Amino acid sequence: MSFFRAKYRFWLVLAATFLVLANAAEAARIKDLANIRGVRNNQLIGFGLVVGLAGTGDSATNIFFSIQTIVNMLKKMGVTVPSARITQLKFKNVATVMVTAELPPFAKQGDHLDLVVSSLGDSKSLQGGTLLMTPLKGPDGKTYAVGQGPLSIGGFAVQGAARGVQKNHLNVARVVNGGMVEQELPMDFNNKNEIMLSLEKYDFTTAQRITKAINDELKDALASIQDGRAINVKAPPYYAGNMSAFINKIEGLQVEPDTAAKVIIDERTGTVVMGENVRISTVAVAHGNLLVQIRETAPAAQPAPPPAQGAAAIGARTRVVPDQGQDRLLIVSRGVALGDVVNGLNAIGVSPADLIAILQAIKAAGALHAELEII
Repeated sequence: MSFFRAKYRFWLVLAATFLVLANAAEAARIKDLANIRGVRNNQLIGFGLVVGLAGTGDSATNIFFSIQTIVNMLKKMGVTVPSARITQLKFKNVATVMVTAELPPFAKQGDHLDLVVSSLGDSKSLQGGTLLMTPLKGPDGKTYAVGQGPLSIGGFAVQGAARGVQKNHLNVARVVNGGMVEQELPMDFNNKNEIMLSLEKYDFTTAQRITKAINDELKDALASIQDGRAINVKAPPYYAGNMSAFINKIEGLQVEPDTAAKVIIDERTGTVVMGENVRISTVAVAHGNLLVQIRETAPAAQPAPPPAQGAAAIGARTRVVPDQGQDRLLIVSRGVALGDVVNGLNAIGVSPADLIAILQAIKAAGALHAELEII
């Protein structure tokens, strides 16, 4: 008897474990559902020169600003170019480029950034080039970083007399750790007394669940919903001057997000993705493919006997055979779960392309209780 009790307890504990794991799998951390307003990346951009190219740089005849940029750089380096000689300059090993980067939040002086270098003129390739020191500015016009270093393309181009081989795009390159932060963004984060959580996707139900999870954890009504996407959270007094620790406490809380019923259709690939909350009312569906076969035959007619002489006459015969298939009128029962909806649609036995047309028709009939989005 004790053996059966132990076995029963084992299966009970195992079932409870699976139930806990299933519930945990549906939940997500707050840090994965929302971000802190004001804590974000900032885009930087700069205009610079790439040197050391193997004759694949900008052409002086077509790209006039390339020559102007080179002359300005030489002037800063102490080299004076006579005005009469500027039009005679030809630099096939230099290319003008745009440099972009992202300044992460809380970046400090001396931190390194990855740069993306893109050709601006008519350069054929940036392979083997080196980016000269380029100021990187923000939207306010201030310089926050500088970039310099050898370019990495990850490809090559080989040209022969008759044909060539090229791998990857040669006019865009990266400079790994080529940027260096020179000016920090002003932010006094730890001295804040409240934060604003911004959901990745607006949803009032998810916002309410996040608010409840934070208030339950802090044992106080410190979180409040501003709208379907913003949640205001006040820090407890004992976290004064230590907002980072407060964020660390609440961003790991588990919350089950709520999603709207949506059906995503990609007609180019025939892909149909349905969300968990998609429901369908009872509806009758008949989907028959009209197949029309057209066959051309060209029988030859023999020429008349002598004395009449003539060429063979060719006549064309066209045969049209329509076929509507064996599809019947089927009833798709009301689905209370996603599996019921899938089973009901699979019972029709159509291809993904036909399924797209059926879903659109069901939506038009008002029987599909979900948002239909075509991408």
